[in-house]
Amino acid sequence: MSAQADGYHYQVMARAIEAVDRLGPAARLDQVADEVGLSAAHFQRVFSAWAGVSPKRFQQYLTLGHAKALLSERFTTLDTALATGLSGSGRLHDLFLRWEAMSPGEFARQGEGLVIHFGWFDSPFGPALVMGTDRGICGIGFSADTTDERAMEDLCGRWPKAKYVENPEALRDWVGAAFGQQGGDVPLYLIGAPFQIKVWEALMQIPSGHVSTYSEIAQCVGAPKAVRAVGTAVGRNPISYLIPCHRALRKSGGLGGYHWGLPVKRQLLAYEAARLEAGDDEVAIG
Repeated sequence: MSAQADGYHYQVMARAIEAVDRLGPAARLDQVADEVGLSAAHFQRVFSAWAGVSPKRFQQYLTLGHAKALLSERFTTLDTALATGLSGSGRLHDLFLRWEAMSPGEFARQGEGLVIHFGWFDSPFGPALVMGTDRGICGIGFSADTTDERAMEDLCGRWPKAKYVENPEALRDWVGAAFGQQGGDVPLYLIGAPFQIKVWEALMQIPSGHVSTYSEIAQCVGAPKAVRAVGTAVGRNPISYLIPCHRALRKSGGLGGYHWGLPVKRQLLAYEAARLEAGDDEVAIG
């Protein structure tokens, strides 16, 4: 699927989800199609190409109750995953295991001396701001629920002393592989404090279409009483989507927070659940 197609499908999908939420579960296909300005047949094709399932089925994944269902049906015990070497399902997930981290000393210098390239790209979840060094992707943010300016300010604020250079071509191959638009490797360069990196590494063990809890993650990183600190580290994850902080839920089944907006988190979880149920591991994004 091309980047332009991703962007178009996401725009249709976002408007459709808003319409379904507003009209309620009884919304008919033709009603939702009319809301997005398409014929029912065309809308069904476009939406199914993005989600892998029908709009009606996808709506079920978007309900808040689905989070609780995920915890009961697709809860991942991270200790087991780590002990057995399991790292998730989906063609792309294996690409994310090649990563390296900035040293604590380098992190303390707030990116001083570091050159970070950035660019804007279409993604299955709206406009994505992607940043990277010569070692790999170090930041991904989504602006669908915020603004481009705020997304840029947010990521640049993580490493205030770095030099930022707009150079999307330096990142294009990695981005294409990350969002399933082409094959290839996706190296990650984690820029964070040691505890944060431990939490992010644990997040990468949660398979696509599954979830875990903040308390489970705290147990996994050897800090069972530090649930609040784990939540903070999850929220500070700079590489959203590839390091899947959206798969962390509250123990009650609540969605919890999401740095780029709860609507995006709902869409990510629903997208992955739909692809997993459809058995589409080749395009499931880890």
